Amino acid sequence: MHWKLELILLVMLLLTAFISLKVRDLLAAVVMLGVFSFVVALLFVVMGAVDVGFTEAVVGAGVTTVLYIVALFHSTRETTD
Repeated sequence: MHWKLELILLVMLLLTAFISLKVRDLLAAVVMLGVFSFVVALLFVVMGAVDVGFTEAVVGAGVTTVLYIVALFHSTRETTD
């Protein structure tokens, strides 16, 4: 039963990683990396490492995503076309 959920989460990991690499908007890429970290946290919980999953959710999906978004809003947009 767990292998089906793990397979779904692994497919979601691949999709979020691919989308975050291919999207042109930096904010969308940061949000997708936050989703990636949250899916990794869910995968840790499913595998039985609840403490590692909780830490990944707080630090990876929470704090890091917020810091990246703050850094994006404090930067200026510059086109290099």
